[in-house]
Amino acid sequence: MNPLKKLAGQTAIYGIPTIIGRFINWLLVPLYTHVFVESVYGVVTNLMAYTALFMVLLTYGMETGFFRFAAKENKSTVFSTILTSLLVTSALFLSVLFVFIDDIHIFLGEGVKNEYILFLALTLVIDAITSIPFAKLRLEGKAKRFALIKSINIGTNVLFNVLFLLAFPFLEKTFEINIPFYDFSYGIGYIFFSYFIASLLTLILLLPEFFGEKYIFSKKLYKRILIYSFPIFIVGICGMININLDKILLPKLLNKEALAQTGIYGANYKLALVMYIFVQAFKFAFEPFFFSSHKGEDSKSVYVGVLNIFTATGLLIFLAVMFYIDKLIFFIDPKYHTGIVILPLVLMANLFQGIYYSLSLWYKLSDKTQFGAYMAVLGSVVTIFLNILLIPRIGYMGSAYAVLICFFTMTIVSYLLGQKYFKINYNIKRIGFYFLSAFVLYFISKFIVLDNTWLQMMLKTPLLLIFCVIVLYKEQLLMFKRN
Repeated sequence: MNPLKKLAGQTAIYGIPTIIGRFINWLLVPLYTHVFVESVYGVVTNLMAYTALFMVLLTYGMETGFFRFAAKENKSTVFSTILTSLLVTSALFLSVLFVFIDDIHIFLGEGVKNEYILFLALTLVIDAITSIPFAKLRLEGKAKRFALIKSINIGTNVLFNVLFLLAFPFLEKTFEINIPFYDFSYGIGYIFFSYFIASLLTLILLLPEFFGEKYIFSKKLYKRILIYSFPIFIVGICGMININLDKILLPKLLNKEALAQTGIYGANYKLALVMYIFVQAFKFAFEPFFFSSHKGEDSKSVYVGVLNIFTATGLLIFLAVMFYIDKLIFFIDPKYHTGIVILPLVLMANLFQGIYYSLSLWYKLSDKTQFGAYMAVLGSVVTIFLNILLIPRIGYMGSAYAVLICFFTMTIVSYLLGQKYFKINYNIKRIGFYFLSAFVLYFISKFIVLDNTWLQMMLKTPLLLIFCVIVLYKEQLLMFKRN
């Protein structure tokens, strides 16, 4: 099978359930923004940013380590060694959290309860432990089972959110029914409880993956895995800083309506979900695909084609979202609409994150993972510096600029280093042409302003088709030349 078609197929299998599930999950944002005022939703945004950061801390690069070593060592030994490590560190994490929970509560500040922290901590531990069975499914090519369990997780989370925040309040108010053990005043606590239920069910569904393995902890192997994975861990930590530090710093650096501004920023950030899902689906398929079957000089042409198609598709998503934003914005409550100005920046930031990830294969395949750490640290320095510099001056717009500049910088640096240590002749002129075409069409669309938003979107649609024709022509022309 053509390698590009194989990668596209795997991306679809991993991505379609994720896209559907994430989209359904995304539909919770209108619910949250309708039920909760900006400051309360700001607490959710802030806590979920911490959660993402600690998820990387609790897995410390072991997922990538599993892919690398399970492909050339005894897979069962690698699985059991990594799983044992995660179990021990997760237990230590929970122990420390229970001891210092009151101090953590004080640090997190207004609107946070101890129960929120406990539910999120338990969810984190379960997700850390199940990350390796999920990696095992990906390595074994069991994409359908992987996608099914992921979809059940998302569906369960959505179901309980709807029950707690919509259905139960409606039943109690309309029919004067007292539902046992339910109190709507618990508010955002039900969001975190829903995450916990979904993760617990996921663990149960993955139990078969834990059985049938011969559990052996190899100290020698573990040391090699740690040495390989530590730079990946640094990359992961810095990556989470680059994506989530803004939502952590906003409440700390804004003096006026800090949580409300955080909530507005977080809600509008969610509107970039389409690009985020596309990048995540690509990442799920990309890493095991190239680790398992594509190495050496002969596969470099595949990398070139992948980057061309990925970039063009990402730009198409950017245009589609921005052309139809007049309708998309109504998915969140009007009191959050002031933050829509961040959307173009966040969309492009997500796209450059995906481009950077595609370029980053050079240091993984050449075992120069330390360079991944260097670039990730560079990105974090840019993120921290710009957030601290800009948030007090221009609020959440500073965070949007910071995340875009961060990933753009990392993309450029990764390309330059890759050309030195693992040279691939990417078609930079073609990629640049795609960006130029997309930006020209986007700015042309800004002049199409009508009172009728449906007619306005209809007039913008031909611009989207023009971009599709440009990409198809260029890629078919490339194929023609190769033939």
